[in-house]
Amino acid sequence: MDYSKTIKTFDDFNVGDKACFAKTITDAEVALFAGITGDFNPLHIDDQYASSTRFGRRVVHGIFSTGLISTALTLLGTGCVYLSQEVKFRRPVFVGDTITAEAEIIEKRPEKNILIVKTTCTNQNGEVVVDGQGVLMALKELKPET
Repeated sequence: MDYSKTIKTFDDFNVGDKACFAKTITDAEVALFAGITGDFNPLHIDDQYASSTRFGRRVVHGIFSTGLISTALTLLGTGCVYLSQEVKFRRPVFVGDTITAEAEIIEKRPEKNILIVKTTCTNQNGEVVVDGQGVLMALKELKPET
């Protein structure tokens, strides 16, 4: 995708603007995520161990799900700086779940080009697995091409 075509300035965003990104999480992706981050908690990677926990099976890294929020934010409009993200983990995510990340602008603060974004991840059953709020700083204006 050519993201240069989706670059937006603060004035291009409106309260109520939404974007979604959905992904079915695979076993291979969980293994890659563990390798990239170094998080080899047996709850995420060891079937035998995870089967003995209250979850009964391996749980996908929580931060994996929140990474999908970043993609939804990019689809909302590129060119922003991601300043912060509040996250609450509501339910476990398992390999094979399809997670839909949604980002919705709920407030604009023009004094510093700030966008407040409600962020939610739901599974294929419509259950909220992650929710929170992100803060973005949008561009004031586009740099003219030279």
